[in-house]
Amino acid sequence: MVSDSVAREVERYMALPYRIELIPDPEDGGYAVAIPNLPGCLSQGDTADEAIEMIRDAQRLWIEAAIEDGRPVPEPRPIDEYSGKFNVRVPRRVHRALTQAARDEGVSLNLFVASTLAEAVGQRTGRRPVAQGGNGDAVASPTTAAVTTV
Repeated sequence: MVSDSVAREVERYMALPYRIELIPDPEDGGYAVAIPNLPGCLSQGDTADEAIEMIRDAQRLWIEAAIEDGRPVPEPRPIDEYSGKFNVRVPRRVHRALTQAARDEGVSLNLFVASTLAEAVGQRTGRRPVAQGGNGDAVASPTTAAVTTV
């Protein structure tokens, strides 16, 4: 039985906008799902809706166990914490090579670098590569995971 104070604290955390990663399984079907801010908070489901329902149950149990054990519960990182801008200094030869590659692709240097970085991060982490298109819309590969906020 959960005490009233623990239950209130769990509900406070459950109301926060944690990022949920929904990852389709192309081989077996179904979905894996995780909350990156809560290490080890994972689940799965046959459908996207079922996976989301399962991760919400796992999230509640994860938070409840952490509170009862006296462990800190990380709060979600605010989306506006990331401006989408940063400066990188590269050698002139790299700048030249990037500019030529962007020209060859028929896109701006900014879009080329953003897309290349997103693709590289996706390959390294196994997560969905996301970059901004020329109109500011998110561009992503359709064969990878969807990311949503609850």
